[in-house]
Amino acid sequence: MSNKFYSKDNLKFLLHEVFPVAELCKREIFKEHSEESLDMILEAADSLSTNHLRPILVEMDNKPPYLENGRIKVHPKMKELMKTFGEDGWISMAAPKKFGGQGVPFTILQATGFIMGAANYSSMAFPFLTSGAAHLIESFATPELQQTFIPKMFAGEWQGTMALTEPGAGSSLSDIVSTAVPTENGYYLVKGQKIFISCGDHDACENMVHLMLARIEGAPAGTKGISLFIVPRSTPDGNGGLTFNDVNTAGVFHKMGYHGAPIAHLIMGEANDCRAWLVGEPNKGLSYMFQMMNEARIGVGCNATSIASAGYYNSLEYANVRTQGRKITEKDPLKPQIPIIEHADVKRMLLFQKAVVEGSLSLVFEATTRLDNYHATVGEERENNFLILELLTPIVKSYPAEMSILTTSAALQCFGGYGYIKEFMAELFFRETRIHSLHEGTTAIHGMDLLGRKMMMNNGKATILLMQQIMQDIEAAQKYDSLRVYANDLAQKIMKLQEVTMHLITVAQSQGPEVYLSDATLFLELFGILAIGWQWIKQGTKVEELKASGTKVYSAEFLQSKQYALQYFFEYEIPKTEGLITRLKSENHVTVVAKAEEIL
Repeated sequence: MSNKFYSKDNLKFLLHEVFPVAELCKREIFKEHSEESLDMILEAADSLSTNHLRPILVEMDNKPPYLENGRIKVHPKMKELMKTFGEDGWISMAAPKKFGGQGVPFTILQATGFIMGAANYSSMAFPFLTSGAAHLIESFATPELQQTFIPKMFAGEWQGTMALTEPGAGSSLSDIVSTAVPTENGYYLVKGQKIFISCGDHDACENMVHLMLARIEGAPAGTKGISLFIVPRSTPDGNGGLTFNDVNTAGVFHKMGYHGAPIAHLIMGEANDCRAWLVGEPNKGLSYMFQMMNEARIGVGCNATSIASAGYYNSLEYANVRTQGRKITEKDPLKPQIPIIEHADVKRMLLFQKAVVEGSLSLVFEATTRLDNYHATVGEERENNFLILELLTPIVKSYPAEMSILTTSAALQCFGGYGYIKEFMAELFFRETRIHSLHEGTTAIHGMDLLGRKMMMNNGKATILLMQQIMQDIEAAQKYDSLRVYANDLAQKIMKLQEVTMHLITVAQSQGPEVYLSDATLFLELFGILAIGWQWIKQGTKVEELKASGTKVYSAEFLQSKQYALQYFFEYEIPKTEGLITRLKSENHVTVVAKAEEIL
């Protein structure tokens, strides 16, 4: 097992140079923090991950959760870890001080999630899901509900979840059928089923707190009739004890990867006594849930990046120690074999992983700092941060999710046949990351969100703002000889993206929304590649500035590796946009006109 699962230098480079947390600490809401105190949090996350999460990764993968007597059993270490996550403030770190939190920027929350996810993705899901669920209760629930649930969740004693998906609805939340009937006692009685609920039941916590979507009896059809409820597995009895709340675990799903965290099938109200407490106003549940979902979508992109990082460093270590073959120009079979990292194609696979991982993490922080600044500002600046964040969110979620599948596959390929067996872990990361293009909305859903809604949001203001920012960063890069050709290339591709967008708008006007959105996933892919190119231009500019300053903070090798990754991305990945542009401008809409019965 590789001991390295992420780069401290890269995290420092991104958080100190490209997206300096010191600037966030100047904001009023973060003024109690400093660059040094936030660095201490990251060091603590590294220590926890290295000493406690990483050592049980393989064991959690080999011994997945199982259902026994109506409860899901998880790795025994998780009970101790949840206590640690609670006592040491990991679950509450981003919460306001009035709830016992530290008010840490979302950027640092995601950075710690990246470290922990790279070490052991399954284990970090437990506290981060709880943190997200508690955040919803903080934001929209009554003070009484906040006092009842948040302290126990922050202590790591009660697990928080998102209970959205149902057997007959899937991603189509407008079709959920779980019902809620009001009572005279201040609570509702809910009835329904929820599936694929991450950490929906387990024995590492004494109670589960589900943030559940359901319809109040008589509510409007569709998304306008969905309300949000707190549905605990057990309810407090007022004497420090718990009473079972008619939330039954029907099964645990057996997953391709991500084995350490249970995914539950839950049935609420079999005995007609499942009590639920309304969060906020009736019929506004989906808008409340989207607060958590949008933050979770950034988290999914970060999680995918973390696993891709683990796969990269696993394959990088192997490539440096595994000897096989000789240089193509070496004809003497008696000469010693060379490390496979000396072969050009292995370098290609490693640079591919590095370019995607470090570009994706940069894009994640682009989004998180926008969110932090949204919370820290007012007026037009606040609105602009929100608009750019809205536009970026489907890209931040989807590009890392899709590309981590390819990078972990490349990592496996570096191992050759050894990658296909469990002993070398490459296959573990490949299995582990596959869920992320499904979590929090499929890639197609986010493609339609981007093209169908976000691009034209506020009459296209979000798109204009983002394009202006990208062009500013391109102009900064054009000052450097080493970057000028790549900056010019990106500028040309951004112009083509705008041309494609205008073309598709005319398609929408002339041929309707079905044709317009038929290749929305490809539009998302195109935008994603260019967004990562933008991040590499930003990083490349910072590298040139650091070189000019004569800094000794980063080694010459580190700075050179950044330049190689940038070159790789522009030489290998950016050219792929030409094919996407050609397709998006094509008048052949085969996926629309093909009849279902003719696809054999």
